[in-house]
Amino acid sequence: MSAIVGIHRFNHEPVPPELGERVMQALRQYPADYALTWQDADVFLGCRAQWITPESVHERLPHYDAERGLAITADAILDNREELFEKLQVNPSERSGMTDSALIVLAYRKWGTDAPVHFIGDFAFFIWDERNRALFGARDFSGNRTLYFARTRELFAFSTAIRPLLLIPGVDKGINEQWLSEFLAIPTTTECVDLFTTAYRSIGQIPPAHSVTVADGEVKFTRYCTVLPEEKLKLKSNGDYEEAFRDVFRTAVTARLRTHRKVGAYLSGGLDSGSVVSFAAKALREENKRLHTYSYVPLDDFQDWTPKSRVANERQNIESTVRHVGNIHDQYFDFPEMNPYTEVDDWLELMESPYKFYENSYWLKGIYQKANEEGVGVLLSGSRGNWSISWGPALDYQADLLRRFKWLRFYQEFSLYTSNLGVKKSRVFPIVGKKAFPQVARLFGPKEQPGISKLINPAFAERTNVHGRLLDHGFDFFGNSLQNVYEIRKKQFEKLFYWTITGTVGCKQSLRNALWERDATNDLRVIRFCLSVPEDQFVQNGLDRNLIRRSTRDYLPDSIRLNQKVRGVQGADGVHRLASSWPSLVGEFRQLLKDPAVSEYLNVAELTESLNKIQREPRPEWIFAAEFRMLMRSLIFYRFMKKFA
Repeated sequence: MSAIVGIHRFNHEPVPPELGERVMQALRQYPADYALTWQDADVFLGCRAQWITPESVHERLPHYDAERGLAITADAILDNREELFEKLQVNPSERSGMTDSALIVLAYRKWGTDAPVHFIGDFAFFIWDERNRALFGARDFSGNRTLYFARTRELFAFSTAIRPLLLIPGVDKGINEQWLSEFLAIPTTTECVDLFTTAYRSIGQIPPAHSVTVADGEVKFTRYCTVLPEEKLKLKSNGDYEEAFRDVFRTAVTARLRTHRKVGAYLSGGLDSGSVVSFAAKALREENKRLHTYSYVPLDDFQDWTPKSRVANERQNIESTVRHVGNIHDQYFDFPEMNPYTEVDDWLELMESPYKFYENSYWLKGIYQKANEEGVGVLLSGSRGNWSISWGPALDYQADLLRRFKWLRFYQEFSLYTSNLGVKKSRVFPIVGKKAFPQVARLFGPKEQPGISKLINPAFAERTNVHGRLLDHGFDFFGNSLQNVYEIRKKQFEKLFYWTITGTVGCKQSLRNALWERDATNDLRVIRFCLSVPEDQFVQNGLDRNLIRRSTRDYLPDSIRLNQKVRGVQGADGVHRLASSWPSLVGEFRQLLKDPAVSEYLNVAELTESLNKIQREPRPEWIFAAEFRMLMRSLIFYRFMKKFA
């Protein structure tokens, strides 16, 4: 909703007006309904705001409350407004038009630095407390809004974007090798584990679920939120769990429809986005509004190479959801002019750092652009659904029953599962057995290597001790099929680094396109509810993801709700799109391998071997192949170093 910036000088000298103008100018890349600044001696606050919610149309930020001596600039949408109104005893006549920034200030007056504990939503804000001569700021629990900072001897500065901070005198523009080493060493899409850092040596970020206080020249960070519930929920029946789920999920979805513009949504052929869309379309019907959905489909001449258990073109399943749900204007886009290669420079400009998600980069950008063109204010998604609303791994649940010697229950679940899928028990049982008793499997089975990235130069990895640092932070190198999925899920919500990239992408694309991506599956109330539900609610009668399947009865068609055999895969036509660009792409791969500026960071030997394997002609299945993934990530890294280093 806003791109914000601020500067506080420690020596009580005023912030030079030209410096405030310079950092505000750096935010002009984002469209705005207005741009305002506020300054008082050694404090400068700025905001380029976008009107998303009905209340924001009347909001002007930064705002200074002279009576209370508080000034705020904020990038925030709060989703638990009614709860806050009650806690803060806001007069009912004042509630409908009260802005979210005003609520934040009231909360700060009542609870001080504990105020963020009470917020549910997506937010980044800073308050200047004139009486205490302190800056106080916070970022939402999963980092859906970005918030960077820089500190020198003379000042502390913050911003939604990195670029304004690099313009401040005394801020070192050098590259952060610690961050780069983590980016290259981590094989998954996670960028780094130290969330106080960025790709730039002198630019940090306020981690998700953290607040910061700046006073008397000192900067103090506090983690204000943890997600895991203290105890399990105990209800009487399946129906009670389903009703409770629908209540909390409906609340989360409805809260995210708050805009004076159109409401849009990503829609695939699966459960997560389908569930969000079904609840949203029903709620919008009551407001006489229609839901606009945006779906990516492969190019017309693409031949699906994926296995039978996957489908690259989900249009048939999407249309099934649309017909069943109703009140939807559905649209399908193949973005023929876009591919993972053509969009690299634009994504680097937007992200201000290297990135890894090239497979889906082009259609993600395309959907944001289409939504912007059609006047969408809120773009719904279900990105975190796999770990929240649609949790329920059948094989791991069976393994847990086997490990705890629940023989009868195991046999029932195992038999129903294999029957549902139409597969032989002899094919499935060895998988369950290995999951149940991984120590035995490791003893007698082939040795599995941890999924350590081969992209990083071993000498650079050793010099920065990156693998030791990753292990110290509790990072699990994925690739080990015997890992306990319940422990993995727990770490998804304990370790903040697993999720921040989604929030960063959503925030920066939202600001560029003057809309706001909202994910009801990432609502704090929904997550805590799902984590409190007993595991036997998530897997029943051989059916995985059971709670969401039961709870969406009448909301989704059975062909989607009960589908256990086929899942969609996005971006499968990525290499197919690259056919005409292949010679240029291979040429740039060769070029980067010869460039001494990046050879100290990249594993040239492994990359050369990968290039020898794939360079002759494009094959569509390479889009997800390890060799092509290494080469594309190295190209993105190479472009970043050339452009910004």
